[in-house]
Amino acid sequence: MKKSLFQFANNGLAGIVIAIALLVSSPAVAQQKIIHKIIVEGTQRIEPETVRSYMTVHEGDSIDSSSINSSLKSLFSTGLFADVTFGFEGDDLIVKVVENPIINQRIFEGNKRIKDEVLEDEVQLRPRSIYTRSKVQNDVQRLIEVYRRSGRFAVTIEPKVIQRPQNRVDLVFEINEGATTYVRSISIVGNKDFSDASLKEKMLTKEERWYRMFTVNDTYDPDRLAYDKELLRRFYTRKGYADFRVASAVAELSSDRKSFFITITVDEGKRYRFNELDISVTLPELDAADLFKHMDFSKGDWYNADKVEDTIQKLTDAAGSLGYAFVDVSTDIHHDREQSLLDVTFKINEGPRVFVDRIEINGNVRTLDKVIRREFRLSEGDAFNTAKLRRSRQRIRDLNFFENVDVTALPSPDVPDKTTINVDVEEKSTGELSFGLGWSTNDGALVEAGIHERNLLGKGQKLSFVASVAQKRTEFDVSFTEPYFMDRNLAAGIDFFHITQDFQSQSSYDKVTKGGSLRLGFDYTEELSQGLRYTIRQDKITNIQVEASEYIHSQQKTSVLSMVGQSVFYDKRDSKIKPTEGYYASFSTDVAGLGGDLSFLRNDVGTGKFISFEDDWVLGLLAKAGFIVGINDDVNINYRYFLGGDSLRGFQPGGVGAMDKLSGDALGGNWRSTATAQLTFPLGLPSELGVTGKIFSDAGVIGKPENMIAKYVDYSATPRVSAGGGIVWRSPMGPINIDLAVPLVREDYDKTEFFRLNFGARF
Repeated sequence: MKKSLFQFANNGLAGIVIAIALLVSSPAVAQQKIIHKIIVEGTQRIEPETVRSYMTVHEGDSIDSSSINSSLKSLFSTGLFADVTFGFEGDDLIVKVVENPIINQRIFEGNKRIKDEVLEDEVQLRPRSIYTRSKVQNDVQRLIEVYRRSGRFAVTIEPKVIQRPQNRVDLVFEINEGATTYVRSISIVGNKDFSDASLKEKMLTKEERWYRMFTVNDTYDPDRLAYDKELLRRFYTRKGYADFRVASAVAELSSDRKSFFITITVDEGKRYRFNELDISVTLPELDAADLFKHMDFSKGDWYNADKVEDTIQKLTDAAGSLGYAFVDVSTDIHHDREQSLLDVTFKINEGPRVFVDRIEINGNVRTLDKVIRREFRLSEGDAFNTAKLRRSRQRIRDLNFFENVDVTALPSPDVPDKTTINVDVEEKSTGELSFGLGWSTNDGALVEAGIHERNLLGKGQKLSFVASVAQKRTEFDVSFTEPYFMDRNLAAGIDFFHITQDFQSQSSYDKVTKGGSLRLGFDYTEELSQGLRYTIRQDKITNIQVEASEYIHSQQKTSVLSMVGQSVFYDKRDSKIKPTEGYYASFSTDVAGLGGDLSFLRNDVGTGKFISFEDDWVLGLLAKAGFIVGINDDVNINYRYFLGGDSLRGFQPGGVGAMDKLSGDALGGNWRSTATAQLTFPLGLPSELGVTGKIFSDAGVIGKPENMIAKYVDYSATPRVSAGGGIVWRSPMGPINIDLAVPLVREDYDKTEFFRLNFGARF
């Protein structure tokens, strides 16, 4: 039979009162008798001697009310007993106890939204632990908090017990989850320079909408709201509002307990520009004039707190590279509120000499310690450096192996000049099974499936298998990468592939490719990396149409490629996935002819610059160029450059360049150069939908293959130009790009297209 917790027998308080009252009124106490013997009754699991050890009176002591009271409190504080009473039989003290029961099993009933495993991690009472009423109430509060974090503030939890033999009980938490408590509205008060909509986009907490059915951000979570206050502060201080503050953030629960109304009051303050900038150095042999190059801003720019913080890190690193391991970089900011100007002085002083004592890693059940340790920019025994500690934290997060990463530095208790770095991680699933359906202009309808493991056997290794079947392309890829080959900062990998492609509409042939490659990559700095590769592959040109160009018919053969290559990449972008600021540059070289049937030299360069404007408007300026030269033979059509499609929107793939006059087949070229200017911008839709707009202009020019007879080929070296717009949707199935483009400069024989769609990303 179940009993409510409040019906469960617990006479502890009554036992204390009655025992004290009886003993105080007893003649034995009045005469200050000596305890001859202490007799313990009622124990089942606990030894009588253990009970006596908790008492403050012992055999041979005189008894009075204060010592009895102290002993009773001591016994009840153990949490082992539901009731304790004292009494005398002659000179013997009789201690009668009722032990608290033992938890037999713990049961959750009524929970549908949250699994038992999650709730079990939150409660303290476990099977074979001692049942107490206070612990049950604490567990109930923890469970309620779990539900509130998931947006269910109407939850009720009633603990009940089922008595079992041998003083055991089953503890049952009866849960009524109630309805989800959504955020009905968010009101922002005090904002003048930014609209409510733009500020809501910066927050994690969102208003209830039907399209947010797969997220929990539209439910109220006090921790999330606290983080939103910080997000708003960061946004304003990036935009120049140095005095910004959130005056209050109030969440009101409706009377029906089904929704919240959030009101955030902000004080924007003035917008400041940088005025006088200075660097003050107290360290010898460190010239302040040489450090100004590390500032990403100048006089007259809008104040940006992030850039100030970045400069602090760069100055710390710069001093460290010159041999000053212990520096303290601080800022002295003077406000001229009348002129809305800020004078900023960076002060570089000698910091305390602190070394890293040890690095302790906790929470990694599957991932090996060394996988985490090798991402640290600090080692045990190194001089402690906060900038390197922050970089280490970011590198561990970038592994994408962990749900949460917390890195803290604490003074070592025994050694004052050393610090201990604690790393607490919470692992997440690193295996992925993907499946997608789609359509692209290049390949037509497609089905794609893949298996990916980013942390194979907890060693940080990557293994993937992808199969893609489309109307014009079938591909199978297997890839394995060891990011720290031979425990060195070398990323080694191997790939195998088998690809069948349909080029009938472009050049009247099909191609079958199979082979593999070996890769080796390493980083010189955080920004500069280089990769080496060796590729061996077999290409077979098949199914050439009868009316195809003679230049295409001459390519009908099976060839073997043996090629080595290298690539250098310099990356100063703020994000590799969705850059908004910064630039990159790349250079690659491939040499074929170390065996195989083909010999050529190919070089490619690329660069890009990203400029961020207000409200997430980003301008990207991109350029690419490449040339290929055959060695002792013409370049095979498989390795020539083609222009059009993704490389020049508004034109079909291979729609620009040399074409056979009779068949219209694209013949490719031995060099190519393209440039793109693209502006991406928000469309006013909720950010979680992942939809942005874009307008662009592409330009490109391509060379003619060698040994082409001009009268049989249409070709012009005139640059082609196109312009258009489109949208990018970062869907759950992968990125989807839709482009609408029209040629502005073209030749009559060019092949154009107005609509282009690409689904997902190819591995």
